[in-house]
Amino acid sequence: MVGKTLQLLLLLMLCFAAPAFASDELNAGDTAWIIVATALVMMMTPAGLALFYGGLSRYKNLLNTYAMTFAAYCLASVVWVAWGYSLAFGTDKAGLVGGLDYLMLAGIGPDAMEGTIPQLVFVMFQMTFAGITLALVIGSVVDRLRFAAWIVFAVLWVSVVYAPVCHWAWGGGWMDAMGALDFAGGTVVHINAGVAGLVLAMVLGKRIGYGKEAMFPSSVALTALGAALLWFGWFGFNAGSQLAADGLAGSAFMVTNTSAAMGALAWMFAEWGAEKKPTLLGLASGAVSGLVGITPAAGFVGLGGALVIGAVAGLLGFLFVAKLKHKLGYDDSLDAFGVHGICGIWGALATGIFANPAVNPDGVGLLYGNPMQVWIQFVSVIGTAAYAAVATLVVIGVTRLVVGPLRIDAESEVTGLDGAFHGERAFEIQA
Repeated sequence: MVGKTLQLLLLLMLCFAAPAFASDELNAGDTAWIIVATALVMMMTPAGLALFYGGLSRYKNLLNTYAMTFAAYCLASVVWVAWGYSLAFGTDKAGLVGGLDYLMLAGIGPDAMEGTIPQLVFVMFQMTFAGITLALVIGSVVDRLRFAAWIVFAVLWVSVVYAPVCHWAWGGGWMDAMGALDFAGGTVVHINAGVAGLVLAMVLGKRIGYGKEAMFPSSVALTALGAALLWFGWFGFNAGSQLAADGLAGSAFMVTNTSAAMGALAWMFAEWGAEKKPTLLGLASGAVSGLVGITPAAGFVGLGGALVIGAVAGLLGFLFVAKLKHKLGYDDSLDAFGVHGICGIWGALATGIFANPAVNPDGVGLLYGNPMQVWIQFVSVIGTAAYAAVATLVVIGVTRLVVGPLRIDAESEVTGLDGAFHGERAFEIQA
């Protein structure tokens, strides 16, 4: 009798408790992880990328490079919450852009959910992606872009270029509908920024003395430190893109590290063989190349795919930065296109080859019986590159109408932007 009474009480408790559990979709573990992942990705821009780019720039322009990177994150942060998020994740409009549902985050309160996490956390996570994508563009044009022109360009570019491409891949746009695989930003981040940087660099023209005088990095040590911070933050970038604390996030975490390590080693050995010396700068650049390559594939490939993607990314990065850039004659100051554009293209295509359904059933690549995925990836690459190029040209034209010339005057370029524009020096060294 006692046993039946206890069973009845337990059944009643479950009945009353069930509605509460059913209506509460928030998962504390997922939420905590994405908050941490967001903080990791945030650090990548005003710390990791700023140090990486700052160390690569010449000593007289280190602070200007850092300031443009820092400002990029601040500008993207404001644009994103005001209208960028709505354009990327609002109601789909013909597969091209989101609607204006979320202007100034209208309707998104503390209780609004995105899957198992608060929607505000999702907004913040996606905002950090917008910030670093914009900042990556700087790498192609340091030493010669006016700061005022960068401010206007940045606001327009996030609105007109980044937000629509983000919608295409992640917000229900045409690439998403087509079945393109981009786990954490091969098209949205790296191809988008790399192509935009190349276009902006070609419009601005080469730096004074480019190809005729040595342009040494101001601090390889700062660049290596920046690369390490980028690597660390990239775990949030890739593993966080699962939006859950689960096994697939763990898999993305593992393949991210593996690809970065392979990229660093591939670049190092290629440089060692070609130049007879393995440099720290090569190791740092190779690690970033491997990270770029694995970004779109992180949630779809296993260990074997990660090893190949990282190795090829390191080799491609070295080839374009050390060899082909000089032969082709364009001045991509810090190799934003050579690393992010080229390795992003490789990573997007490689996702179509190595996507393993045993890792993620949503992705089936060429090696697992679905050759069509390679074609879909190719179309997504071409679509992103073409739009980024044309839309960036439009943004450049509008920026000129607003602020005038994009390029700094010759005197400031020769003396350095740190002193000429900011009135600061990166190093105070007494003899």
